[in-house]
Amino acid sequence: MRRMTILVLFLLVVLTWGTTWLAMRIAAETIPPVFATGMRFMFAAPFLISIAWLRKIPILFPPGQRLFQLVICIFYFSIPFSLMIYGETYVSSGLASLIFANMPVAVLIASSLFLKEKTNSMQIMGLTIAIVALAGILLEESKTSAESHWQGIIALVSAVIIHAIIYTQCKKRSCTVSVVTFNALPCFLAGLILSATGWFFEKPEVSTFSVYSILATLYLGAFAGVFGILCYFALQQKASAFQASLVFLIFPLIAVSLESCIYGYGISTQSMLFIIPLVIGLFLTLFLRRVPVTNGHRDSSSQKANEIAEHAENS
Repeated sequence: MRRMTILVLFLLVVLTWGTTWLAMRIAAETIPPVFATGMRFMFAAPFLISIAWLRKIPILFPPGQRLFQLVICIFYFSIPFSLMIYGETYVSSGLASLIFANMPVAVLIASSLFLKEKTNSMQIMGLTIAIVALAGILLEESKTSAESHWQGIIALVSAVIIHAIIYTQCKKRSCTVSVVTFNALPCFLAGLILSATGWFFEKPEVSTFSVYSILATLYLGAFAGVFGILCYFALQQKASAFQASLVFLIFPLIAVSLESCIYGYGISTQSMLFIIPLVIGLFLTLFLRRVPVTNGHRDSSSQKANEIAEHAENS
């Protein structure tokens, strides 16, 4: 029964994260990116706050951490998620998902730089393989419409880097609040900030919003932003860290396949070949959660790389 529960949760998370990238692309077709991100958070916030109220979970961080809660609102939610959907106006949803699949690698690097976490040779090898493979995919995909591709790629890579840095700061400050507390109020505040910013600067024309774009933002907020978080949190509770982290290897394949089926195109054949070493690199990086180091304890930096997704809304 436990294995079946883990399998169901794993499939739900993979499908949710895999479809998120396509939904962002559809949302950005007729809704400006900043305003669309604000809508996404405004759709998600009532559900998260309601869950907090029903389960009597505080929505404020502990005293001494509340200024950092505002930092999370700006630098974990507002800026990175706007960059994600902005990036998808220039690159395919499949490529966007492949970039974000490298989140464990980014967290591993950030943990080494900011938390002074130790790494070993296998982690470094996996990290190197993943980075080289991703670079190959990016170079291959940028051969056409190079300028616009790189504009989107830079936005998405920046989002990954910002997420990884903020995560390490959470660990450095020992910010161990519940997943609902982490998301509820920052999500609501980010929704207000981005909706207002998008309204005044992007000047969206509501009459031009398509039904599909509105439904996509509703899906991103109410379903992926709430259901996806809770399912991954439940998966982490029931499965090993390594099992849960396998999500990062699978959801990009879902995103690439969906884009190919719906739009009739995806990333190039050469880029598809680079996915093989990319998956191997990510696997080696994540595998270290199960390999003991010389002092008899698990390597903590590899564990941290997985925990980032507990708070992420992807995706």
